[in-house]
Amino acid sequence: MRRETLKRLLDARAARRALVLVTRLDGGGEEIISPGSIDKGHPQISEITACLRTGRGKIVETGAGELFLQPFLPAPRLMIVGATHIAQVLVRLAREVAIEPFVIDPRTAFATTERFGDAKLIPKWPGEALGELGLDARCALVCLAHVPDIDDEALAAALRSDCFYLGALGSVRSHERRLERLKARGFGEEECRAVHAPIGLDIGSVTPSEIALSIIAEVVAALRAGAGADGGR
Repeated sequence: MRRETLKRLLDARAARRALVLVTRLDGGGEEIISPGSIDKGHPQISEITACLRTGRGKIVETGAGELFLQPFLPAPRLMIVGATHIAQVLVRLAREVAIEPFVIDPRTAFATTERFGDAKLIPKWPGEALGELGLDARCALVCLAHVPDIDDEALAAALRSDCFYLGALGSVRSHERRLERLKARGFGEEECRAVHAPIGLDIGSVTPSEIALSIIAEVVAALRAGAGADGGR
């Protein structure tokens, strides 16, 4: 690997940018491709897109020889807004599927190490916390506080970002009221459709553990569908 190539990969890692390194196995050179720069006419676009979706490298046969496609993806993150019972389980499940969880809640009585152990706790309002952490195409955000002032602030920040998944706890009726509040903040109908609510896959979940399971399953589904690789929702 050339020094210039290594530097670009390290810079991308520090900036949480996804890249695919394309190497000619006959020694004919290297090419770095980012999701936003893929030419739709690129002969390997489907294979490159698959690498970004799965995070797995592969060898591709071409008329000019073999290519090795190696993805370099930022670790996926899960921003959990609301230090609730569901959040306690969700932190453990996120770690099991190699997604880094963060718990955000200005209510310091809830966001405690006694309840969350060594999880990354940010006892601040979502607007401030998310501004410091940053939201990108490898981030998912779930709102579990069930408090409009807290959840709405988080959703407003996420809707202005490239998060691959947005979800919010609540019934159909409470989500309708939430949409009205988001529209009052200036978001359009199409933008609001990015919010998954009621949150999680429909598995008939009732307990906090079951709800957390349905949420992490929906997050993983969105990640593997490719949204977490190219920035789309």
